[in-house]
Amino acid sequence: MPLIKSGTPQSRSFKGSEVGATVSVIVDESEPGGGPRLHRHTYDETWVVGRGQVLFQLGEERIHAGPGDILIAPPGAPHKFTVEGTERAYLVCIHANPTMVTEWLE
Repeated sequence: MPLIKSGTPQSRSFKGSEVGATVSVIVDESEPGGGPRLHRHTYDETWVVGRGQVLFQLGEERIHAGPGDILIAPPGAPHKFTVEGTERAYLVCIHANPTMVTEWLE
């Protein structure tokens, strides 16, 4: 079982294929107003919100999420998020794939 130590580059983001896992992970710490632009994947993406307030867009739906909330985008669903408020957000983004494959839509 691989251990990914805190403070290493892999603790921020890794492709599962590089560590023998079937998922890939991004640890995101975005400033207010930050977040990725609209995109989609051929697999699920799951977010665990650890800190901050985040507005997710999933297709046409808008969802406000905060600490402890978990959101899941199904395969092919266009999605993005924007950090709201004044606090930096902390999210763990789990890609259900050993590599990250992204189609940017904007």
